[in-house]
Amino acid sequence: MTLSTRRRKRGLPILPIVSALMLLLAVGLFVFNLVRFSQQQGGLPSDVSVAGVNVGGLSSREALNQLEEAYRQPILLYYGDSPILLDPGSVGFQINTQSMLAQASASTDIQGSFWGRFGNYLLGQENRTVSQVDLMADYSRGTLEQYLRDIATRYDRSSGDASYDLQTLTLRSGGEGQALDVDAALPLIDAALHHPRNRTVSLPLKSVTPNVGNISTLQTLIEDYLDSQGFIFDGQTTVASVFIQDLKTGEEVNINGDVSFSAASTIKVAILIDYFRNLWFSVPQEEAWLMANSLLCSNNSSSNLMMQIIGERVSEQADIFKGIQNVTENAQYLGARNTYITAPFDLGIQGQQLGSIPAPQTSPNPNFNTNPDPYNQTSSEDMGTLFGLIYDCANYGSGLMTAYPDGEFTQSECKQMLELTSANDLQRLLQGGIPPGVRISHKNGWVSDMTGDTGIVYPPNGRDYVISVYMWEKTDFQDYTKLWPLVEGISRAAWNYFSPENPLIAPRADLPATAVECVGNFLPPNPESVDLNNINGWKPTTTTSP
Repeated sequence: MTLSTRRRKRGLPILPIVSALMLLLAVGLFVFNLVRFSQQQGGLPSDVSVAGVNVGGLSSREALNQLEEAYRQPILLYYGDSPILLDPGSVGFQINTQSMLAQASASTDIQGSFWGRFGNYLLGQENRTVSQVDLMADYSRGTLEQYLRDIATRYDRSSGDASYDLQTLTLRSGGEGQALDVDAALPLIDAALHHPRNRTVSLPLKSVTPNVGNISTLQTLIEDYLDSQGFIFDGQTTVASVFIQDLKTGEEVNINGDVSFSAASTIKVAILIDYFRNLWFSVPQEEAWLMANSLLCSNNSSSNLMMQIIGERVSEQADIFKGIQNVTENAQYLGARNTYITAPFDLGIQGQQLGSIPAPQTSPNPNFNTNPDPYNQTSSEDMGTLFGLIYDCANYGSGLMTAYPDGEFTQSECKQMLELTSANDLQRLLQGGIPPGVRISHKNGWVSDMTGDTGIVYPPNGRDYVISVYMWEKTDFQDYTKLWPLVEGISRAAWNYFSPENPLIAPRADLPATAVECVGNFLPPNPESVDLNNINGWKPTTTTSP
């Protein structure tokens, strides 16, 4: 073999080639990592979270787009099962991205030279600082509140209208409603607006109390009740007048309340008030006896004597007409503008002094004519007003005491008036429409074509109320079996309204055929037994074995 042949068979220089390739690869990797490291140095530090969004290593523009995308998403509200989308922009929601990104950029303290940091990067020894930047955002709370109120307007369900039952004379509640609780919803939506992912809110709802009806519902019930009984309450030959007042709220039922009626014995309430107005010492026992006979037994001679006593105290003469005039003037002053008495009660005895004083100017409802007594008139509204003044005086030191601020009335005297009239236990009319044993201070009266009863009822629940009812029918002889049950039905409807927890759903079956006689039943037996602070104190108490 020749030398030239041996030279042609010598192999390639493998080792130098491999070395060169590895060197080129190392240079490539170096350049790749250098470029990558350099790019990272121009973005945000690694492991940085801004407003709950991870933006580590992103450029400012990329981070800005990611933040805006996260907080641009609508808030999904649920009103019950109904979804509602809230665009954050609609309530002025804005995030301060520039300030947050600047805070993120400054959150990592970069130390050392570029090449020193690059060396640490290559060796995996780079200092990593996890930083979180809180959300900086603002929106219009007022606009959000209005947005929620608009939702409430569209979605809230009010309770159903109250109704009533003419058979039981009770009110029926409407169905329960629901309403958005705006105050409770605001912080929930605020939290959702400030979170990049949890952006769903179930709106808090609250139940709306069922509509149990108001006093206007009671008025409609009474009117429909009278119609159902065939009694036209605003007719030409029949008229019903009803005045009811809630003594806690002042709300009223007023059906023909300004129509004039014969006052009959209900005028004795005005006499009682004026008697106490002109009393400057404790009630003498014999005069307490007169009041008991006048108010409990409707004794006309006792009532005339009371007006005579009033006349003597205001004129120093035993002049009943001075007393009559004083009673009328006082009633008018107190607001009972359609109430007056101008003559003594007719006793039907020989030698009785007759005559009258001029009637005052009144202005009752001109659309109705009940042929009232020309010498003795009132209205349901007037009598209800007088009882309300006594009540306010007795319970609050106002009413009569406010009308006469110079000491003409005391709370004790007003309490005595109500205590006295609470013994009027005839068990019919207003009293027949409330449960037995319930306290009622009232005064009744009737003549041939009219019946009336007026007073204050004290339910156990404390919802005291004034009720005054007058019924008139054009006739020469009153049909008590017709008018009295109507008064009792009206009274029962009022009781059921003020005491819905203890209703009378049917007329009482224990009522006497007619009014109970006062003598021997609820009139004290003699003058000495009349105690105006405990009018029933004379009655024996029955003890029962335990």
